[in-house]
Amino acid sequence: MKLTIRGVSEEVGSRPMVMGILNVTDDSFYDGGRYADPSRAVDRGVAMCEDGADIVDIGGESTRPGADPVSAKDEIEKVVPLVSALAERIDVPISVDTYKAEVAREAIVAGARIINDISALRFDEKMVEVAADAGVPVVLMHMQGTPRDMQKNPSYNNAVKEIAGFLRERVEFAVSRGVARDAAIVDPGIGFGKTTEHNLEILSGIASFHAIGCPVLVGPSRKSFIGNVLNLPVEERLEGTAAAVAVAVMNGADIVRVHDVKEMVRVVKLTGAIAAA
Repeated sequence: MKLTIRGVSEEVGSRPMVMGILNVTDDSFYDGGRYADPSRAVDRGVAMCEDGADIVDIGGESTRPGADPVSAKDEIEKVVPLVSALAERIDVPISVDTYKAEVAREAIVAGARIINDISALRFDEKMVEVAADAGVPVVLMHMQGTPRDMQKNPSYNNAVKEIAGFLRERVEFAVSRGVARDAAIVDPGIGFGKTTEHNLEILSGIASFHAIGCPVLVGPSRKSFIGNVLNLPVEERLEGTAAAVAVAVMNGADIVRVHDVKEMVRVVKLTGAIAAA
């Protein structure tokens, strides 16, 4: 499988990639408010790259369970200056974590090279046009419901099968509207409309998503299913995240999205070596 960024195609799967999370929101479940200061956010993005991040993913709206939406204007004010400043400091691709076409468009002009859309191009009908016109990779994530209601009563007959079917349909939709097939990335959406059991099933069944024919991104970092299994608060979920990342890589994840870049780069490097052997 190939992933094309900045006109360069890279074979994905030869080694797992690490996407570092850089939230500039006030209410994200783990690091809300920590990087609200622009200079501190830029420094954090640079540090992620120094720690080995392959991608830096910038988000200006919390999508934790129960989160309220923010306006495109507010999101642009938080995200775009950071993308612009960070693009001058780092060489790795910057991803913009948004489901709003207006935000994605402005971020791409500022230097973003990947769109990470939790709605898989469903919440804003113009998003697919932005992705196609810009020719950038787009992450298509599965979510049952919306951030405000997704955890009220998530239900599946067969979580992995149903999620894979949804993602396959969204890839075909994107391709039909002009997104290059080698620009599509799929994300089963751990924690987005799933119970603890569903999330564990997804981690066990990641290989199933490779049948779609796109790189697979997995984002287990510090999420509630880890806390539920270990009975630990979010601040104490580093080891649980490491275990989830290792399992994801062993089962075929191409990209892992994490808060703790330095530690997870080490986990990914060793686990990837074991998997390759």
